[in-house]
Amino acid sequence: MWVCKSDEHLLGMASRYTRRRLDWPAGDEAEQVGFLLRLAGRHELTGWTVFPTDDETAALLARQRSRLAERYLVAAPAWETMRVAYDKRLTHAAASELGIDQPRTWFPTARADAAAIRCAFPAVLKPTFKVASNRFTDAKAWRVGDRGELLRRYDEARTLVPAEVLMVQEVVPGPGDTQLSFAALCDRGNVLASVSAVRLRQRPMDFGKASSYVRTTADGEAAEAARLLLARLGYTGIVEVEFKRDARDGSAKLLDVNARIWGWHTLGARAGVDFPWLQWRLLHGERIEPRQAEPDVRWVRISTDLPTAAREIWTGRLSWRSYLASLRPPIEFAIHARDDPLPSVVELPTLAAVAARRAARNRRIALPAPLNAEA
Repeated sequence: MWVCKSDEHLLGMASRYTRRRLDWPAGDEAEQVGFLLRLAGRHELTGWTVFPTDDETAALLARQRSRLAERYLVAAPAWETMRVAYDKRLTHAAASELGIDQPRTWFPTARADAAAIRCAFPAVLKPTFKVASNRFTDAKAWRVGDRGELLRRYDEARTLVPAEVLMVQEVVPGPGDTQLSFAALCDRGNVLASVSAVRLRQRPMDFGKASSYVRTTADGEAAEAARLLLARLGYTGIVEVEFKRDARDGSAKLLDVNARIWGWHTLGARAGVDFPWLQWRLLHGERIEPRQAEPDVRWVRISTDLPTAAREIWTGRLSWRSYLASLRPPIEFAIHARDDPLPSVVELPTLAAVAARRAARNRRIALPAPLNAEA
């Protein structure tokens, strides 16, 4: 395995299975594509598979799929499909056409539009896709408690991203443990392998950026809606579709589509569905027999789950007995592995260093130039 380094990949760099560590160029798309093509030529990598691990890289690989396919097997869908998952405006439109439940959503392109929104609070303000790295896009969403806070946050966000990529969405009521996922490997919209899961703990618990404890479940309403959307897109590749169950009516409402590797994907392997391996086989033309993950298999990232669980115990929403019981086998640890211990050793100092760098960078961020929404 070769790893191109960014903040998201520092733990992967420490793995004993990483044979080569490369600096990912910080320039524009042309420079990044050129880097990958030169790398393949220089080191005879023709036929290797390239996997994206964040939204921006996935979008780049999708847009440049035809050029990169001259050398690589590209583990990203075609741009026509990727752009619907990448841009939340297009995701929302596609789901609406299919009648899939979603939170009430607005796309204000001016402050007057934001002021005119009539929504229940709390709500969230977030970018439709990541145009630059700053405190707004790194946070993924800002929670707002009333109309005044919405307008203040809107004004702040406008100093960081163009107006046309802002969206406002009502918060789906319900505790953090009503976060649902359907993950799949698809071939032209046909689901070949799948995992249904509930994200029982996340960081922060009620409005999380990332999962800390996930358990596989039997398929339910969220799986049906996700299959419908993936079929409509003719999706090929691996994907995670996120939902939240609405405490008011019990419906599963679509939140997001992650058209790339996601944080807890290794749970699939423990439950019988090894997504990267299966996608590698699919890209090599092998036949994939349909399979579904075993239910009641668990995944935990201890470094983030312990603080989350401690807060839940402090507030009385979780007991120590229940927490310890949740760690029983079968369980997959996100970082810790007996045959690869170094990532566990460096995880906490690495997380602290990344957080410090992002904080320093965000203090220096200037307003980016408007970005073509098609890109």
